[in-house]
Amino acid sequence: MLTDFAACGFATLPGLYTPTEVAAILACIEAAPAAGPSFRRSQDVFAIRNLLGEVPGLWPLLDTPALRTLLAELFPRGCHLTKAIYFDKPAGSNWLVAWHQDLMINVRERAEQPGYGPWTAKASWVAVQPPAAVLENTVTVRLHLDDCDATNGALRVVPGSHRLGVVPAETIAGHTAAAEVCAVPAGGAMLMRPLLLHASHRSTSPRPRRVVHLEFSAEVLPAGLAWREHLALIKTEVA
Repeated sequence: MLTDFAACGFATLPGLYTPTEVAAILACIEAAPAAGPSFRRSQDVFAIRNLLGEVPGLWPLLDTPALRTLLAELFPRGCHLTKAIYFDKPAGSNWLVAWHQDLMINVRERAEQPGYGPWTAKASWVAVQPPAAVLENTVTVRLHLDDCDATNGALRVVPGSHRLGVVPAETIAGHTAAAEVCAVPAGGAMLMRPLLLHASHRSTSPRPRRVVHLEFSAEVLPAGLAWREHLALIKTEVA
């Protein structure tokens, strides 16, 4: 899996969570109050940013031995969580995501540092594009809470595109001819590098697509910058 992940920039792990664990995660999210600046709700999407801050009871359900084993393989020297988001793409959603790379990280406040920029600020967070080395040492784990395929918004990815560095927006279309659909069963996870080119279509299925998006990194930000959602060093050692 690690060899394929290194070469392609993504990998699929079916069965990372059991059906019982998935049910408990969904119940915890559904019990959370759906109001505030971190919540976004429309007919096409329901999203919760700063997920663990808004739903603190969720992390004990996500922090399973299977996840710790995976993180130990990906980050032998340890890592920390830097971002957590929940996405719900309801049945028949017209929401689509164009081809892009995940280039921004969330930080607590703006502090000018060489190689960091451009910056953006929204109601409750500040984001910045870090040097490519930070993104190259980050792994996204997308936990799928529903079976997901091309009909209900599975990600389309361009294998190997994470090795292209930051791709100028005007040239992205020229790299997408070899795109693949990354189907993931409920309880499975998709691993991806932030620099991987990815997109998703509108949903044509009556099935939802609920995903917990987790980003992990071993990077330490320079003085003056701090991850907005930093979760203290995750112990990846397995008993």
